[in-house]
Amino acid sequence: MSHNLIIKDIKNKLFQPIYFLHGEEAYFIDIISNAIIEHCLEEHEKGFNQSIIYGKSADSVVLINELKSFPMGSEKRLVVLKEAQYFSEIEALCPYLENPNPSTVFVICYKHKKYDARKKSLKIIAKKGLVFYSQKVKEYQLNEWIQHYIRSQGFTINSKGTMLLGESLGNDLGRIVSEVEKLGIILKKGTEITEQHIEENIGVSKDYNIYELTNAVAELELNKAFKIISYFELNPKAAALPPVISSLFNFFSQILKIHFLKQNSREAIAKELRVHPFVAGELIKAKHKYSPKKIALNMEILQEYDLKSKGYGDATSRDSELMKELVFKLVNP
Repeated sequence: MSHNLIIKDIKNKLFQPIYFLHGEEAYFIDIISNAIIEHCLEEHEKGFNQSIIYGKSADSVVLINELKSFPMGSEKRLVVLKEAQYFSEIEALCPYLENPNPSTVFVICYKHKKYDARKKSLKIIAKKGLVFYSQKVKEYQLNEWIQHYIRSQGFTINSKGTMLLGESLGNDLGRIVSEVEKLGIILKKGTEITEQHIEENIGVSKDYNIYELTNAVAELELNKAFKIISYFELNPKAAALPPVISSLFNFFSQILKIHFLKQNSREAIAKELRVHPFVAGELIKAKHKYSPKKIALNMEILQEYDLKSKGYGDATSRDSELMKELVFKLVNP
């Protein structure tokens, strides 16, 4: 079941006795658990009937007592175990999970990793309640997710703005949502968010980020690439060598595929590569600047510098020096 359907049931007061929310993407776990906290009890009921417990300090005996307690002045009790990834006694809860208190809603928030599906507790909860696995949004799906989320907030966003957010913030959905909320305070509903809005209000530069560095390589603009790398040197948090190499490797992999596709239209390439049509158009332009032979050579160069970034063969050079060497080799014949 998707997180949207789960939240729809929650808003309709259709609660499961147990929710096990686990996985690498914390954002979906947060919005489901927050929805349960918001809708399970009325404000005046929460004082006696809501318990928020944290995994690091939780004790299984105390937790089970909380779960077995009956509500006071309410139909339900709510017990939320946050940061359950730090709680080592989940399996000790199995006797309760087998026979949960019908008046208690129990929410387990197990973040940043997947819980072992072979464990008895997860198998019981799958039968008695609801298990939700929160996966990271794939890179090729990120731009679509950003656009869909921004539309749900009453705005639109142009292609360059979408790519700037995705390239600069990565697939950290919580951070993306937080930054879009900042824009929502400043901009009127219905506004199209552009790269200028993002640069001015979020502090992400449209000129100095991994996407623009990749674009400079695509355009064979060595001077621009060196300016961006110099900015990275002064602002180490802006970009590190491994994600730069990853972005460039992905770029060359995509244009290599385009060279051998039978369909050459922008729409066909966008569908095949699972990218926005605007991105497909930029890749088609880059295809004419890099032959398959040069792309194959560049991918070897990227593998070489990937090893150097991990300390193999060159443990003394700074990231910025390696980036400049790398880009020089990629752009030149």
